[in-house]
Amino acid sequence: MTEYNDIIDRSDISLLYPDEDTLRRYSMGSEGARLTDITTEQLELQYLMELRTCDFGSFYTADTEVILYRQDTFDDMANVPELSDILLKMIPFLNDITELRRLGSDSAASGDNYLYSIAEVELYTSLMEMLRDELLPLAPKLKSKAFKRFAERINTLTGSEYFTNINEQLKELTSRVREVKSVTIGVNLDSQLRAERAGVLSINNEPFKSGDLLNKMLRLDFKNDDMTCIAQLIPFRKGQSDNTQMALNNAFNGAITEIYRQSVRSWKKVIQHYVLDNTDFLIRMIPEIEFVTKASDLIAKLKEKGCPMCHPVIRPISEKAFDAKGLCNPIVAMKLDAPVVPNDFTFDENGMIYVLTGPNRGGKSVITCAVGHAFVMAQLGLPVCAESCVISPADEIFTHFPTGSEDTIDKGRLGEECSRLSSIFEEVTEDSLVLLDESLSSTGSFEGAYIASEVLHGFSMVHCRGIFSTHLHDLAASVDSINAECIPAGGVRIDNLVAAIEEGSRSFKIRREKPDGKSYARDIADKYGLSLDKILEKIKN
Repeated sequence: MTEYNDIIDRSDISLLYPDEDTLRRYSMGSEGARLTDITTEQLELQYLMELRTCDFGSFYTADTEVILYRQDTFDDMANVPELSDILLKMIPFLNDITELRRLGSDSAASGDNYLYSIAEVELYTSLMEMLRDELLPLAPKLKSKAFKRFAERINTLTGSEYFTNINEQLKELTSRVREVKSVTIGVNLDSQLRAERAGVLSINNEPFKSGDLLNKMLRLDFKNDDMTCIAQLIPFRKGQSDNTQMALNNAFNGAITEIYRQSVRSWKKVIQHYVLDNTDFLIRMIPEIEFVTKASDLIAKLKEKGCPMCHPVIRPISEKAFDAKGLCNPIVAMKLDAPVVPNDFTFDENGMIYVLTGPNRGGKSVITCAVGHAFVMAQLGLPVCAESCVISPADEIFTHFPTGSEDTIDKGRLGEECSRLSSIFEEVTEDSLVLLDESLSSTGSFEGAYIASEVLHGFSMVHCRGIFSTHLHDLAASVDSINAECIPAGGVRIDNLVAAIEEGSRSFKIRREKPDGKSYARDIADKYGLSLDKILEKIKN
């Protein structure tokens, strides 16, 4: 037999991490980037995918190598759709193996249950045979390192002499165990015919037959033999309590386990090492499998909605690059039947932080979230909803959106907003992305604009990228004066964006220009007949 150590590849296989060191850093929680639950909630990422064994923060990364590795993984998922079906078929096998290990561990205190070991190897071999038969024929189509390595591992394992021998031993054992149909019980009696000792005399591969006269007549079989009951002890199960039934079953299972103990013990070491090593990496992949299959389904749905999709060009984090053409909000795309209005968006030396103003329901929140979605999807390794995109990852995305559950008892709404903004400054770095939507809207325009200008000055000095979506037009008007203070002090430049109004209607287009509050008000007034010209016309009539 080929030695186990000769055939096992101890490097870890992952669909999302390119090497063992990167996977270990992720497993230890030392990944430098993070995506918090509050950001996930405020960007409504759960609307895109409902994840059970993981969350979006589980796989968020700023590592360029990891992102590129994942892009190739998702390309294979898109180009070889059979992969999703194969991965989904793996889940029941892996869940059953996990449950068997739990049951085996629970039973260890009362003696090893070797039948669990047989069942686990049976599940393992069935899983490997499924992967051999369905995954390996797809190998010539696979381009990503992730799936190539996965296929190579399966080919190595299923093609080994060791796997063949395991299968042969398994078939021999399972045929003996699965074919047990009855046991012959021997009972010693005392002088008063009371049962004194009992034990299993033999294990049989055919069931006992009833010795009742009627059944004999129906079978036309009047002979007595070793497999025919001459008298039943009790009507089995009839009238028995649950505890009695459990005790009887445990007694039989215990006896059978004892009989097969020697047979299974000889290969128990194989189960503990070979099977454990070669199922552990698969069980560890359960969250990855859920993520890549659901993410691939999301990408397909967005394409069906007519949303442009592209893999972004990933630039070093230090460049702070972001340039998206035809950017769309994926959640809006999923919710609407109509096409989503695309926008171009860029962070550059003339605007690393933006003050975004415009009418209510004019697209300010939509584009603010769309930028956040682009970062998240890119850093998860997914295509982004844009015609083209160049991006430097963010170490963290900070959001400050209306929560609807402000702690107003002790602080008041404004105090709560200021407290949350202050907490961002405790953690934000120059590599972060900050998204503020209608922050400081709970106070008057003068107070709000004053505090907001201080906040903008602070983010400018941090050198982070950010969007401040606001109804505070005074804040937008003060951008030049804020720049005049922060740029000489070493801060980054702040610029204006406007949610455009065209002929009195919201266009949902975002323009890089200084806002004209009067123009917007004039268009709205004209639309509803409240411009001075229309008022005078009505008066005259």
